[in-house]
Amino acid sequence: MNCLDDILAHKRREVAEREKTLDLEKLRERITPRTDSRSFENVLSQPHGIALIAEIKRASPSAGLIRRDFSVTELARGYEQGGAHALSILTDERFFKGQLKYVLQARAATRLPCLRKEFIVSEYQIWEARLAEADAILLIVAALTPDELRHFRQIAFEAELDVLVEAHDEKELDIALESGARLIGINNRNLQTFKTDLAVTERLAPRIPKDCIVVAESGIRTPEDVRRIRAAGAKAMLVGESLMRQPDVTQAVKQLLAGNQA
Repeated sequence: MNCLDDILAHKRREVAEREKTLDLEKLRERITPRTDSRSFENVLSQPHGIALIAEIKRASPSAGLIRRDFSVTELARGYEQGGAHALSILTDERFFKGQLKYVLQARAATRLPCLRKEFIVSEYQIWEARLAEADAILLIVAALTPDELRHFRQIAFEAELDVLVEAHDEKELDIALESGARLIGINNRNLQTFKTDLAVTERLAPRIPKDCIVVAESGIRTPEDVRRIRAAGAKAMLVGESLMRQPDVTQAVKQLLAGNQA
């Protein structure tokens, strides 16, 4: 069993246990109409060079603990002050040391739209994201069947959530596009080996229609990397580990966004 399979197997057991405590119907009854709408897709489509989705990630299976000095509120505010356009919040507990409440905390601390970054395998998690006031969710092609992907996109629409659909290769990209996805994440990280290579974005981005928003994910560390993925056609980037390792995330964001300059 590879790392992704291990995560997905655990995720299915985890969600099943939560449903025993609060079933889907009762979960949905707790959701109230939005009073503060923030469009994740609209922010990424604005003409500001390459948009930055700054990620709040405490740990990962490949890197272990990334940041000991960890405050969601301070990190979210620091990212916003540095010029980030949106936030991604890891909510997986076992493998990434995240929590769903981090979405609420990040959203309360800033005016930025927030993505729930999670391995979604159930409709239940989509409504959890909505209850936590997320503005968007991630759907990973490698974690779902094509039918599940289409169904979960429809559920997200009903829940008033934007969807970032993530692909790692040509086959997955075709599935993402066939699902109708407009926000396409190209993950430069191999989810089986967890190694990164920006050449994945360079290879896949030209295959994506111009009316879609290409989001390059993983392995982006320097202004030169930003210029490289921008030249490939990315309109946004999702960056976590390289920012989380910096003592001053505000300054780190400013330095990374220097890659938007010619």
